[in-house]
Amino acid sequence: MDALDLARWQFGVTTVYHFLFVPLTIGLGIFVAGLQTAWHRTGKEQYLKLTKFFGKLFLINFAMGVVTGIVQEFQFGMNWSEYSTFVGDVFGAPLAMEALLAFFMESTFLGLWIFGWDRLPKKVHLACIWAAAIGSNLSAYFILAANAWMKHPVGYEVVDGKAQMTDLWAVLTNSTALAQVPHVIGAAFIVAGGFVLAVCGYWLLRERAPMWRSAARAALVMTALAGAVVAGTGDMSAKLMYEQQPMKLASAEGLERDTAGAPFSVAPGIEIPNVLSFLSTNDPGATVQGTEDLQRRFEQQFGPGDYRPNQPVVFWSFRVMIVFGLATVGLSVLGLWLTRRRRPFPNWFSRALLPALPLPLVAVIAGWLLSEIGRQPWTVAGELLTAASVSPGVSLAEVAISLTIFTLLYGVLAVAETVLLARHVRKGVEEPEPAPQAERLEPSLMY
Repeated sequence: MDALDLARWQFGVTTVYHFLFVPLTIGLGIFVAGLQTAWHRTGKEQYLKLTKFFGKLFLINFAMGVVTGIVQEFQFGMNWSEYSTFVGDVFGAPLAMEALLAFFMESTFLGLWIFGWDRLPKKVHLACIWAAAIGSNLSAYFILAANAWMKHPVGYEVVDGKAQMTDLWAVLTNSTALAQVPHVIGAAFIVAGGFVLAVCGYWLLRERAPMWRSAARAALVMTALAGAVVAGTGDMSAKLMYEQQPMKLASAEGLERDTAGAPFSVAPGIEIPNVLSFLSTNDPGATVQGTEDLQRRFEQQFGPGDYRPNQPVVFWSFRVMIVFGLATVGLSVLGLWLTRRRRPFPNWFSRALLPALPLPLVAVIAGWLLSEIGRQPWTVAGELLTAASVSPGVSLAEVAISLTIFTLLYGVLAVAETVLLARHVRKGVEEPEPAPQAERLEPSLMY
Protein backbone atom coordinates (compact mmCIF):
# COMPACT_ATOMS: atom_id res chain seq x y z
CA MET A 1 0.00 0.00 0.00
CA ASP A 2 1.33 3.45 -0.93
CA ALA A 3 0.35 7.07 -0.23
CA LEU A 4 -2.05 7.08 -3.19
CA ASP A 5 -4.03 4.15 -1.79
CA LEU A 6 -4.30 5.72 1.65
CA ALA A 7 -5.20 9.11 0.19
CA ARG A 8 -8.04 7.47 -1.74
CA TRP A 9 -9.19 5.67 1.40
CA GLN A 10 -9.11 8.91 3.36
CA PHE A 11 -11.11 10.83 0.81
CA GLY A 12 -13.56 7.97 0.43
CA VAL A 13 -14.13 7.57 4.18
CA THR A 14 -14.55 11.28 4.87
CA THR A 15 -16.79 11.81 1.85
CA VAL A 16 -19.04 8.87 2.67
CA TYR A 17 -19.39 10.15 6.22
CA HIS A 18 -20.15 13.69 5.02
CA PHE A 19 -22.63 12.33 2.51
CA LEU A 20 -24.68 10.84 5.35
CA PHE A 21 -25.68 14.38 6.34
CA VAL A 22 -26.00 16.07 2.94
CA PRO A 23 -29.08 14.27 1.55
CA LEU A 24 -30.89 14.47 4.89
CA THR A 25 -30.26 18.23 5.03
CA ILE A 26 -31.52 18.73 1.47
CA GLY A 27 -34.73 16.77 1.94
CA LEU A 28 -35.49 17.60 5.56
CA GLY A 29 -35.22 21.34 4.95
CA ILE A 30 -38.01 21.23 2.37
CA PHE A 31 -40.07 18.96 4.63
CA VAL A 32 -39.81 21.38 7.57
CA ALA A 33 -40.69 24.28 5.27
CA GLY A 34 -43.75 22.33 4.14
CA LEU A 35 -44.83 21.73 7.74
CA GLN A 36 -44.50 25.40 8.58
CA THR A 37 -46.48 26.30 5.46
CA ALA A 38 -49.24 23.94 6.61
CA TRP A 39 -49.29 25.69 10.00
CA HIS A 40 -49.35 29.10 8.33
CA ARG A 41 -52.29 28.15 6.10
CA THR A 42 -54.38 26.13 8.57
CA GLY A 43 -53.42 27.55 11.94
CA LYS A 44 -53.42 24.02 13.39
CA GLU A 45 -51.14 23.72 16.39
CA GLN A 46 -50.00 20.20 15.45
CA TYR A 47 -48.13 21.57 12.44
CA LEU A 48 -46.36 24.13 14.61
CA LYS A 49 -45.27 21.36 17.01
CA LEU A 50 -44.03 19.22 14.12
CA THR A 51 -42.23 22.17 12.53
CA LYS A 52 -40.25 22.86 15.70
CA PHE A 53 -39.64 19.16 16.37
CA PHE A 54 -38.27 18.26 12.94
CA GLY A 55 -36.68 21.70 12.67
CA LYS A 56 -34.37 20.89 15.57
CA LEU A 57 -33.45 17.56 14.01
CA PHE A 58 -32.71 19.44 10.78
CA LEU A 59 -30.46 21.94 12.59
CA ILE A 60 -28.46 19.20 14.35
CA ASN A 61 -27.88 17.47 11.04
CA PHE A 62 -27.04 20.73 9.25
CA ALA A 63 -24.39 21.62 11.84
CA MET A 64 -22.73 18.22 11.52
CA GLY A 65 -22.80 18.47 7.74
CA VAL A 66 -20.99 21.82 7.81
CA VAL A 67 -18.30 20.52 10.19
CA THR A 68 -17.63 17.35 8.21
CA GLY A 69 -17.70 19.21 4.88
CA ILE A 70 -14.86 21.52 5.89
CA VAL A 71 -12.49 18.55 6.01
CA GLN A 72 -13.03 17.95 2.30
CA GLU A 73 -11.45 21.31 1.48
CA PHE A 74 -8.28 20.52 3.43
CA GLN A 75 -7.76 17.26 1.58
CA PHE A 76 -7.59 18.96 -1.82
CA GLY A 77 -4.52 20.84 -0.66
CA MET A 78 -2.96 18.12 1.45
CA ASN A 79 -3.33 15.00 -0.68
CA TRP A 80 -4.58 16.10 -4.10
CA SER A 81 -2.64 19.24 -5.04
CA GLU A 82 -1.97 18.04 -8.61
CA TYR A 83 -5.68 17.51 -9.09
CA SER A 84 -6.45 20.93 -7.61
CA THR A 85 -3.92 22.55 -9.94
CA PHE A 86 -5.47 20.91 -13.00
CA VAL A 87 -9.15 21.60 -12.24
CA GLY A 88 -8.82 24.87 -10.32
CA ASP A 89 -9.67 27.21 -13.20
CA VAL A 90 -12.79 25.19 -14.03
CA PHE A 91 -13.97 24.45 -10.50
CA GLY A 92 -13.38 28.00 -9.30
CA ALA A 93 -16.62 29.37 -10.75
CA PRO A 94 -19.18 26.73 -9.65
CA LEU A 95 -17.61 26.32 -6.22
CA ALA A 96 -17.47 30.08 -5.71
CA MET A 97 -21.13 30.31 -6.71
CA GLU A 98 -21.90 27.55 -4.22
CA ALA A 99 -20.12 29.36 -1.37
CA LEU A 100 -21.01 32.97 -2.12
CA LEU A 101 -24.55 32.46 -3.38
CA ALA A 102 -26.05 29.16 -2.25
CA PHE A 103 -24.34 28.56 1.11
CA PHE A 104 -24.53 32.25 2.05
CA MET A 105 -28.24 32.21 1.27
CA GLU A 106 -28.75 28.97 3.14
CA SER A 107 -26.85 29.93 6.30
CA THR A 108 -28.10 33.52 6.47
CA PHE A 109 -31.77 32.70 6.18
CA LEU A 110 -31.40 29.69 8.44
CA GLY A 111 -30.00 31.99 11.11
CA LEU A 112 -32.94 34.35 10.65
CA TRP A 113 -35.30 31.40 10.94
CA ILE A 114 -33.66 30.14 14.15
CA PHE A 115 -33.76 33.47 15.94
CA GLY A 116 -36.83 34.88 14.22
CA TRP A 117 -39.53 33.01 16.10
CA ASP A 118 -41.88 35.62 17.64
CA ARG A 119 -39.60 38.36 16.29
CA LEU A 120 -40.26 38.36 12.56
CA PRO A 121 -43.66 38.68 10.90
CA LYS A 122 -45.18 35.27 10.31
CA LYS A 123 -44.90 35.41 6.53
CA VAL A 124 -41.32 36.69 6.62
CA HIS A 125 -40.33 33.93 9.03
CA LEU A 126 -41.90 31.34 6.74
CA ALA A 127 -40.03 32.80 3.76
CA CYS A 128 -36.76 32.40 5.69
CA ILE A 129 -37.04 28.61 6.02
CA TRP A 130 -38.02 28.31 2.36
CA ALA A 131 -35.01 30.44 1.35
CA ALA A 132 -32.71 28.30 3.49
CA ALA A 133 -34.13 25.06 2.04
CA ILE A 134 -33.82 26.37 -1.53
CA GLY A 135 -30.26 27.43 -0.75
CA SER A 136 -29.43 23.84 0.25
CA ASN A 137 -30.69 22.58 -3.08
CA LEU A 138 -28.82 25.30 -5.01
CA SER A 139 -25.67 24.33 -3.16
CA ALA A 140 -26.16 20.74 -4.25
CA TYR A 141 -26.63 21.88 -7.85
CA PHE A 142 -23.33 23.73 -8.07
CA ILE A 143 -21.35 20.97 -6.38
CA LEU A 144 -22.94 18.26 -8.52
CA ALA A 145 -22.27 20.30 -11.66
CA ALA A 146 -18.58 20.37 -10.73
CA ASN A 147 -18.65 16.64 -10.00
CA ALA A 148 -20.40 15.93 -13.31
CA TRP A 149 -17.61 17.78 -15.13
CA MET A 150 -15.13 15.22 -13.81
CA LYS A 151 -17.14 12.46 -15.50
CA HIS A 152 -17.90 14.34 -18.69
CA PRO A 153 -15.60 17.38 -19.06
CA VAL A 154 -17.03 20.11 -21.32
CA GLY A 155 -16.54 23.84 -21.86
CA TYR A 156 -12.76 23.85 -21.33
CA GLU A 157 -9.38 23.60 -22.99
CA VAL A 158 -6.05 22.40 -21.65
CA VAL A 159 -3.36 25.11 -21.60
CA ASP A 160 0.09 24.44 -20.16
CA GLY A 161 -1.13 21.27 -18.48
CA LYS A 162 -4.12 22.94 -16.81
CA ALA A 163 -7.81 22.86 -17.67
CA GLN A 164 -9.09 26.36 -18.37
CA MET A 165 -12.81 27.04 -18.57
CA THR A 166 -14.02 28.49 -21.87
CA ASP A 167 -17.79 28.21 -21.32
CA LEU A 168 -19.33 28.46 -17.85
CA TRP A 169 -22.81 27.79 -19.20
CA ALA A 170 -21.61 24.53 -20.77
CA VAL A 171 -20.22 23.45 -17.40
CA LEU A 172 -23.42 24.31 -15.51
CA THR A 173 -25.69 22.69 -18.12
CA ASN A 174 -23.55 19.63 -18.72
CA SER A 175 -25.84 16.78 -19.82
CA THR A 176 -24.41 14.62 -17.05
CA ALA A 177 -25.23 17.29 -14.48
CA LEU A 178 -28.78 17.74 -15.77
CA ALA A 179 -29.41 14.03 -15.14
CA GLN A 180 -27.33 13.75 -11.98
CA VAL A 181 -28.74 16.73 -10.08
CA PRO A 182 -32.43 15.63 -10.00
CA HIS A 183 -31.31 12.04 -9.43
CA VAL A 184 -29.28 12.93 -6.32
CA ILE A 185 -31.82 15.45 -5.01
CA GLY A 186 -34.60 12.92 -5.53
CA ALA A 187 -32.55 10.40 -3.56
CA ALA A 188 -32.11 13.04 -0.84
CA PHE A 189 -35.88 13.33 -0.49
CA ILE A 190 -36.08 9.54 -0.15
CA VAL A 191 -33.46 9.69 2.63
CA ALA A 192 -35.38 12.46 4.40
CA GLY A 193 -38.63 10.56 3.93
CA GLY A 194 -37.11 7.42 5.42
CA PHE A 195 -35.80 9.42 8.38
CA VAL A 196 -39.20 11.01 9.07
CA LEU A 197 -40.96 7.65 8.69
CA ALA A 198 -38.63 5.99 11.19
CA VAL A 199 -39.22 8.78 13.73
CA CYS A 200 -42.99 8.70 13.18
CA GLY A 201 -43.02 4.91 13.41
CA TYR A 202 -41.31 5.14 16.81
CA TRP A 203 -43.89 7.62 18.10
CA LEU A 204 -46.90 5.87 16.53
CA LEU A 205 -46.00 2.82 18.60
CA ARG A 206 -45.97 4.97 21.76
CA GLU A 207 -48.99 7.15 21.11
CA ARG A 208 -51.66 7.43 18.46
CA ALA A 209 -51.56 11.22 18.20
CA PRO A 210 -53.02 12.43 14.87
CA MET A 211 -50.02 14.66 14.21
CA TRP A 212 -47.67 11.67 13.86
CA ARG A 213 -50.03 10.13 11.34
CA SER A 214 -50.10 13.43 9.40
CA ALA A 215 -46.30 13.67 9.37
CA ALA A 216 -45.92 10.04 8.34
CA ARG A 217 -48.45 10.40 5.54
CA ALA A 218 -46.63 13.47 4.23
CA ALA A 219 -43.33 11.55 4.33
CA LEU A 220 -44.93 8.61 2.50
CA VAL A 221 -46.10 10.92 -0.29
CA MET A 222 -42.71 12.64 -0.51
CA THR A 223 -40.84 9.34 -0.66
CA ALA A 224 -43.12 7.83 -3.31
CA LEU A 225 -42.91 10.92 -5.56
CA ALA A 226 -39.15 11.13 -5.11
CA GLY A 227 -38.88 7.46 -6.06
CA ALA A 228 -40.54 8.21 -9.40
CA VAL A 229 -38.05 11.05 -10.01
CA VAL A 230 -35.09 8.84 -9.13
CA ALA A 231 -36.31 6.07 -11.45
CA GLY A 232 -36.79 8.46 -14.37
CA THR A 233 -33.46 10.23 -13.96
CA GLY A 234 -31.74 6.89 -13.36
CA ASP A 235 -32.90 5.83 -16.81
CA MET A 236 -31.47 9.07 -18.23
CA SER A 237 -28.18 8.42 -16.42
CA ALA A 238 -27.94 4.90 -17.86
CA LYS A 239 -28.26 6.22 -21.39
CA LEU A 240 -25.65 8.92 -20.75
CA MET A 241 -23.36 6.34 -19.18
CA TYR A 242 -23.60 4.27 -22.36
CA GLU A 243 -22.31 7.25 -24.34
CA GLN A 244 -19.93 8.91 -21.90
CA GLN A 245 -18.72 6.25 -19.44
CA PRO A 246 -18.97 2.88 -21.18
CA MET A 247 -16.41 1.26 -18.86
CA LYS A 248 -18.53 2.09 -15.80
CA LEU A 249 -21.64 0.68 -17.47
CA ALA A 250 -19.86 -2.54 -18.45
CA SER A 251 -18.37 -2.93 -14.97
CA ALA A 252 -21.74 -2.36 -13.30
CA GLU A 253 -23.15 -5.22 -15.37
CA GLY A 254 -20.11 -7.51 -15.35
CA LEU A 255 -20.09 -7.45 -19.17
CA GLU A 256 -16.66 -8.46 -20.45
CA ARG A 257 -17.14 -8.49 -24.23
CA ASP A 258 -18.99 -6.29 -26.71
CA THR A 259 -22.47 -7.82 -26.87
CA ALA A 260 -25.42 -7.21 -29.16
CA GLY A 261 -28.68 -7.57 -27.27
CA ALA A 262 -26.80 -7.39 -23.96
CA PRO A 263 -28.61 -8.93 -20.97
CA PHE A 264 -29.24 -7.26 -17.62
CA SER A 265 -27.49 -9.17 -14.85
CA VAL A 266 -29.72 -9.45 -11.78
CA ALA A 267 -26.97 -11.40 -10.00
CA PRO A 268 -24.08 -13.59 -11.16
CA GLY A 269 -25.63 -16.29 -13.35
CA ILE A 270 -29.09 -14.68 -13.45
CA GLU A 271 -29.64 -12.60 -16.58
CA ILE A 272 -32.59 -11.05 -18.42
CA PRO A 273 -31.89 -11.05 -22.18
CA ASN A 274 -31.71 -7.77 -24.13
CA VAL A 275 -32.66 -5.57 -21.16
CA LEU A 276 -29.28 -3.84 -20.77
CA SER A 277 -29.24 -2.87 -24.44
CA PHE A 278 -32.79 -1.56 -24.18
CA LEU A 279 -32.09 0.43 -21.00
CA SER A 280 -28.95 1.90 -22.55
CA THR A 281 -30.28 2.82 -26.00
CA ASN A 282 -34.02 1.98 -26.21
CA ASP A 283 -32.96 -0.65 -28.74
CA PRO A 284 -33.02 -4.25 -27.40
CA GLY A 285 -30.60 -5.35 -30.11
CA ALA A 286 -27.98 -2.61 -29.64
CA THR A 287 -24.36 -3.48 -28.93
CA VAL A 288 -23.00 -2.64 -25.47
CA GLN A 289 -19.23 -2.50 -25.05
CA GLY A 290 -17.54 -4.89 -22.61
CA THR A 291 -14.72 -4.24 -20.15
CA GLU A 292 -12.06 -6.34 -21.89
CA ASP A 293 -12.71 -4.85 -25.33
CA LEU A 294 -12.79 -1.35 -23.84
CA GLN A 295 -9.51 -2.02 -22.04
CA ARG A 296 -7.86 -2.86 -25.34
CA ARG A 297 -9.24 0.28 -27.00
CA PHE A 298 -8.22 2.52 -24.10
CA GLU A 299 -4.69 1.14 -24.18
CA GLN A 300 -4.48 2.12 -27.83
CA GLN A 301 -5.93 5.58 -27.11
CA PHE A 302 -4.25 6.51 -23.81
CA GLY A 303 -1.27 4.15 -23.58
CA PRO A 304 -0.45 1.20 -21.32
CA GLY A 305 -2.37 0.86 -18.05
CA ASP A 306 -5.39 -0.75 -16.44
CA TYR A 307 -8.48 1.30 -17.23
CA ARG A 308 -10.94 -1.00 -15.46
CA PRO A 309 -12.40 0.07 -12.08
CA ASN A 310 -12.82 -2.30 -9.15
CA GLN A 311 -15.47 -4.40 -10.83
CA PRO A 312 -16.86 -6.29 -7.79
CA VAL A 313 -17.40 -3.01 -5.90
CA VAL A 314 -19.06 -1.32 -8.87
CA PHE A 315 -21.16 -4.40 -9.68
CA TRP A 316 -22.53 -4.89 -6.17
CA SER A 317 -22.87 -1.18 -5.37
CA PHE A 318 -25.25 -0.89 -8.30
CA ARG A 319 -27.42 -3.70 -7.01
CA VAL A 320 -27.39 -2.55 -3.39
CA MET A 321 -28.44 0.92 -4.54
CA ILE A 322 -31.36 -0.47 -6.52
CA VAL A 323 -32.56 -3.01 -3.93
CA PHE A 324 -32.40 -0.72 -0.90
CA GLY A 325 -33.83 2.23 -2.80
CA LEU A 326 -36.71 0.16 -4.15
CA ALA A 327 -37.36 -1.26 -0.69
CA THR A 328 -37.77 2.24 0.74
CA VAL A 329 -40.01 3.43 -2.07
CA GLY A 330 -41.99 0.18 -1.95
CA LEU A 331 -42.54 0.67 1.77
CA SER A 332 -43.90 4.15 1.12
CA VAL A 333 -46.31 2.94 -1.58
CA LEU A 334 -47.52 0.17 0.73
CA GLY A 335 -48.01 2.70 3.51
CA LEU A 336 -50.10 4.97 1.30
CA TRP A 337 -52.34 2.03 0.43
CA LEU A 338 -52.71 0.85 4.03
CA THR A 339 -53.57 4.32 5.33
CA ARG A 340 -55.89 5.42 2.53
CA ARG A 341 -59.21 7.07 3.44
CA ARG A 342 -57.92 8.14 6.88
CA ARG A 343 -57.25 4.59 8.03
CA PRO A 344 -54.89 4.34 11.03
CA PHE A 345 -51.36 2.97 10.77
CA PRO A 346 -51.33 -0.74 11.69
CA ASN A 347 -48.90 -1.50 14.54
CA TRP A 348 -47.00 -3.99 12.43
CA PHE A 349 -46.46 -1.33 9.76
CA SER A 350 -45.32 1.22 12.33
CA ARG A 351 -42.69 -1.31 13.42
CA ALA A 352 -41.74 -1.86 9.77
CA LEU A 353 -41.08 1.89 9.46
CA LEU A 354 -38.16 1.74 11.90
CA PRO A 355 -35.78 0.14 9.35
CA ALA A 356 -36.76 2.89 6.90
CA LEU A 357 -33.95 5.01 8.36
CA PRO A 358 -30.89 2.97 7.24
CA LEU A 359 -32.35 1.64 3.98
CA PRO A 360 -32.10 4.84 1.89
CA LEU A 361 -28.81 5.83 3.53
CA VAL A 362 -27.26 2.56 2.40
CA ALA A 363 -28.75 3.11 -1.06
CA VAL A 364 -27.26 6.60 -1.51
CA ILE A 365 -23.84 5.53 -0.22
CA ALA A 366 -23.87 2.61 -2.65
CA GLY A 367 -24.85 5.02 -5.42
CA TRP A 368 -21.95 7.30 -4.52
CA LEU A 369 -19.53 4.34 -4.62
CA LEU A 370 -20.88 3.33 -8.02
CA SER A 371 -20.51 6.88 -9.33
CA GLU A 372 -17.01 7.62 -8.04
CA ILE A 373 -15.28 4.24 -8.10
CA GLY A 374 -16.82 3.56 -11.50
CA ARG A 375 -14.92 6.58 -12.87
CA GLN A 376 -11.55 5.13 -11.88
CA PRO A 377 -8.72 5.18 -12.83
CA TRP A 378 -9.59 8.77 -13.79
CA THR A 379 -10.26 11.77 -11.59
CA VAL A 380 -11.16 13.71 -14.74
CA ALA A 381 -12.34 11.29 -17.42
CA GLY A 382 -9.92 11.08 -20.32
CA GLU A 383 -7.73 13.91 -19.00
CA LEU A 384 -6.25 13.24 -15.56
CA LEU A 385 -5.49 9.88 -13.97
CA THR A 386 -5.95 9.41 -10.24
CA ALA A 387 -2.33 8.32 -9.93
CA ALA A 388 -1.26 11.68 -11.39
CA SER A 389 -3.59 13.66 -9.10
CA VAL A 390 -1.97 12.96 -5.75
CA SER A 391 0.28 15.55 -4.09
CA PRO A 392 3.99 14.99 -4.80
CA GLY A 393 6.20 14.45 -1.78
CA VAL A 394 3.39 13.32 0.55
CA SER A 395 4.61 10.25 2.42
CA LEU A 396 2.71 7.16 3.43
CA ALA A 397 3.24 8.02 7.11
CA GLU A 398 1.81 11.54 6.71
CA VAL A 399 -1.35 10.29 5.04
CA ALA A 400 -1.66 7.50 7.62
CA ILE A 401 -1.47 10.01 10.47
CA SER A 402 -4.09 12.31 8.97
CA LEU A 403 -6.32 9.33 8.15
CA THR A 404 -6.10 8.15 11.76
CA ILE A 405 -6.90 11.63 13.12
CA PHE A 406 -9.87 12.08 10.80
CA THR A 407 -11.20 8.62 11.58
CA LEU A 408 -11.05 9.25 15.34
CA LEU A 409 -12.56 12.72 14.94
CA TYR A 410 -15.38 11.42 12.79
CA GLY A 411 -15.98 8.61 15.26
CA VAL A 412 -16.49 11.16 18.04
CA LEU A 413 -18.78 13.23 15.81
CA ALA A 414 -20.79 10.12 14.91
CA VAL A 415 -21.40 9.37 18.58
CA ALA A 416 -22.33 13.00 19.26
CA GLU A 417 -24.74 13.12 16.31
CA THR A 418 -26.43 9.86 17.29
CA VAL A 419 -26.81 10.90 20.93
CA LEU A 420 -28.22 14.33 20.04
CA LEU A 421 -30.70 13.00 17.51
CA ALA A 422 -31.82 10.10 19.72
CA ARG A 423 -32.23 12.36 22.74
CA HIS A 424 -34.35 14.83 20.81
CA VAL A 425 -36.49 12.11 19.20
CA ARG A 426 -37.18 10.50 22.59
CA LYS A 427 -38.04 13.88 24.08
CA GLY A 428 -40.80 14.37 21.53
CA VAL A 429 -42.62 17.56 20.63
CA GLU A 430 -42.64 20.55 22.92
CA GLU A 431 -45.78 22.41 23.82
CA PRO A 432 -45.71 25.90 22.28
CA GLU A 433 -45.17 28.63 24.84
CA PRO A 434 -48.13 30.97 25.28
CA ALA A 435 -47.71 34.29 23.55
CA PRO A 436 -46.54 36.93 26.02
CA GLN A 437 -49.22 39.46 26.91
CA ALA A 438 -48.32 43.10 26.61
CA GLU A 439 -48.17 44.92 29.92
CA ARG A 440 -50.88 47.51 30.43
CA LEU A 441 -49.32 50.92 30.93
CA GLU A 442 -50.86 53.42 33.25
CA PRO A 443 -51.87 56.68 31.52
CA SER A 444 -49.34 58.61 33.58
CA LEU A 445 -46.51 56.36 32.27
CA MET A 446 -47.36 56.57 28.59
CA TYR A 447 -45.59 59.88 28.03
